[in-house]
Amino acid sequence: MRVEIWSDIACPWCYIGKKRFEDGLAAFAHRDDVEIIHRSFELDPNRAKGDTAPVIDMLAKKYGRTVDEARAMEEHVASNAHAEGLGYRTEGRDHGNTFDIHRLLHLAKARGRQDELLALAYRANFAEERSVFDPEVLVALAAEAGLDEAEARATLADESAYADDVRADEREAAELGASGVPFFVLDRKYGVSGGQPAEVFTQALQQAWGERSPLTLIDRAGPEGEAEACGPDGCAVPQN
Repeated sequence: MRVEIWSDIACPWCYIGKKRFEDGLAAFAHRDDVEIIHRSFELDPNRAKGDTAPVIDMLAKKYGRTVDEARAMEEHVASNAHAEGLGYRTEGRDHGNTFDIHRLLHLAKARGRQDELLALAYRANFAEERSVFDPEVLVALAAEAGLDEAEARATLADESAYADDVRADEREAAELGASGVPFFVLDRKYGVSGGQPAEVFTQALQQAWGERSPLTLIDRAGPEGEAEACGPDGCAVPQN
């Protein structure tokens, strides 16, 4: 069975959702027969390359909140990340255009190192003091993931490299009805939207394993509403 995951490095719920999906997959009896493919989705595609801003400032501006309110939003996300055993820095992170990161992830896919690079990029962006919007950091992450450093550098230098692959992923997401990420598509039978609990992923995997039907959206609402996700207008904001 194939699972395709649309996500963006700038999306905290994608970072958390990846861990929850992996936990759900670990409880799935046929986990060794699941192929995972990561696909591209930009949350801020119109942002100019090189235009970065502190995350707290970006959140305050986007949602019309005070800096303290934006900081509280980050603390909310951090508590969810920490509950999953993930590191999360609420201060000192940048936000910017992720197109180059997606292009590099497609190189990693071609070399069989996509999941390794994605995990390192998430950790660098959310848990470490390393900006994924710095080309030198991206090259270093690629090398850590097992890619050839010179090839990674050449890919970033050539703005056309894997650009069509990124755009193709984004068009396909739109065709499937994905307006936000993370978005999981299981064997083109079921779609799971948002950073759902691990048990929801296990149930969806079990359901998709032996069934054939058109894509059905699994979007279970919890006590606070729909599962958290990020879209073009931003990430889910706590209502309390």
